Amino acid sequence: MKVLKFGGTSVGSSERMKSVVNLIANGETKIVVLSAMSGTTNSLIEFTNYLRNGNPNGACEHSTFLQAKYKQTIKELYTKEEYANAATNKINEVFEHLRDLARKPLTVDVEKEIVAQGEIMSTNMVTYYMQEQGIDAVLLNSLEFMRLDENGEPDLAYIRTHITPLLDAEATSRIYIAQGFICLNHEGAIDNLQRGGSDYTATLIGAAVYADEVQIWTDIDGMHNNDPRIVENTSPVRHLHFEESAELAYFGAKILHPTCILPAKLAGTPVRLLNTMDPSAEGTLIDDNLTNPGEIKAIAAKEGITAIKIKSGRMLLAYGFLRKVFEIFETYRTSIDMICTSEVGVSVTIDDKRKLDDIVAELQKYGTVTVDDDMCIICIVGDLNWENVGFEARAMEAMKDIPVRMVSYGGSNYNISFLVKEADKVRALRALSATIFDVKK
Repeated sequence: MKVLKFGGTSVGSSERMKSVVNLIANGETKIVVLSAMSGTTNSLIEFTNYLRNGNPNGACEHSTFLQAKYKQTIKELYTKEEYANAATNKINEVFEHLRDLARKPLTVDVEKEIVAQGEIMSTNMVTYYMQEQGIDAVLLNSLEFMRLDENGEPDLAYIRTHITPLLDAEATSRIYIAQGFICLNHEGAIDNLQRGGSDYTATLIGAAVYADEVQIWTDIDGMHNNDPRIVENTSPVRHLHFEESAELAYFGAKILHPTCILPAKLAGTPVRLLNTMDPSAEGTLIDDNLTNPGEIKAIAAKEGITAIKIKSGRMLLAYGFLRKVFEIFETYRTSIDMICTSEVGVSVTIDDKRKLDDIVAELQKYGTVTVDDDMCIICIVGDLNWENVGFEARAMEAMKDIPVRMVSYGGSNYNISFLVKEADKVRALRALSATIFDVKK
């Protein structure tokens, strides 16, 4: 069995919904995870903003515009009155529920329940359309099996235990439709998978049912070996190791959140990134195989980085100094991207500046602190095991004319990173592509 995920733009109109159904209705058994129609989640967040500002009437009036959009989509989607009426009744039920929620105090639980309604509407509409077309499809309620534990993390054992009987009860069905993004928390209230959303739902389901493959369908042609807006003549990366994909996703690739990779990686389930606008394209396969050992696959960039250097003679031949430094970042709940150390200093990078002033004030108790803003991490990804001779020299040669603030290598076998000024980002990406991929600057 395969698990397929389609995002909001893929179900953003009646025509896009029809295209998705044509893609998935090939006779194979599969689970299809759907996001809300594009624009719906933002509209529902605006609905909650009206409530937060004490204007429930404004929220309800705002909802009528979104409801009209759904009514028009239903009019365009269905040809049989029976299914059009069923879809209309469901949409009306959802919007009536939203107006009931508008009369309640706006708590975190109520806000999450409001935002969850988009996925409920899109999955019902697509399921009714498939049934109208004579396709054997059944709707699964993700709130019956997708659950978070006490730490706010997906409870895979619970998911596996509760989705299995739902599938068994509809064993004759060929296509199961499920909502992405939404779930229950450990107390039974509606919640959501904040990191990665529907992509995360798909990989969690894939791991839970031991799927043959998870497919993430977007309107982008897989991952590229560089940003095509910056470097000309880039080419899609057709295969990535799980670790390579996680590095790329964190350091700039926009297709798959790094959290989404973990369930598939742990279960050994391949993930394939495919393009809804070009279904015949090969896409990008992510699994645990290294097909070309020693190969550099891609380059990514992450802007908005701040570098912090702490220099202190007290660090020389002392133990416990680094622990004190890192405890400061832990206290202010600020994660670190890159780390470089010497005998008398340590440099780190962060991408969250909200607590920067407090962090600097604490660090100044231990040494001299220097802060560099407007920095950028350039990340080279591939099979960069230290025994693969030569790749460091190629990267250094490409960066010879560009000021480099930090270099990080050794923490991962799949990544070497350079910290440069944001103003040097384009020049660095083009120089590295010219040297590594033989792409013209």
